[in-house]
Amino acid sequence: MKLRLFPQEKAGLAILAKMATEGVSAVHTLSELLGTAPTDFEDLAEQLRTSEARSTELFVALLTNMRTSFVNPLPREDLFALGRRLNEASESLTGAAELIALHQLDRIPPRASDQLEIITRQAELTVDAMRRLDNLDDLEEYWIQVIRLSKRAQRSHRVFVSELMRDLTPAALVKYRVLADALVDVSGAYRNVAIQVGSIIVKES
Repeated sequence: MKLRLFPQEKAGLAILAKMATEGVSAVHTLSELLGTAPTDFEDLAEQLRTSEARSTELFVALLTNMRTSFVNPLPREDLFALGRRLNEASESLTGAAELIALHQLDRIPPRASDQLEIITRQAELTVDAMRRLDNLDDLEEYWIQVIRLSKRAQRSHRVFVSELMRDLTPAALVKYRVLADALVDVSGAYRNVAIQVGSIIVKES
């Protein structure tokens, strides 16, 4: 870890932690949507759009903080990249919810729950990591765990798609394949956050 000679402005780290926490809330809402009746789809999708808007507001606040702070705990480009990646994860979660609502996907396959379990764990690990960004030496295990979960999500996605192709009509396959792809994209978004953290660890070591 590089020696820091001047007091640091840590508000940016607090904002990143809030963005990650917003992501966990969004994952829980998506989980609720997967298990509810179609009549509730739009209300829950709107909750996710609201959550995404809060994430975007936090990202803007992060940019403002970076412009006005004198000494940041991490390089500005790294803070920006982390904020962008977290916001992209929020966008991916909203996208998955909107697909369920638009296509009225009321018979969610069990494999989707497997994917959501992985995403939930990735989101929780990310919150913990964002809260500990001022001590990068502790974050290597986070990076490893999220990458492993991402690989598990990719394997599950392949099985998910094969099951859809086996069990559904062509018309239904198209709709549910889009959902399967959206869920693995969410996992990939959290993988990108972890990769960004990994690059920071290497640069700051």
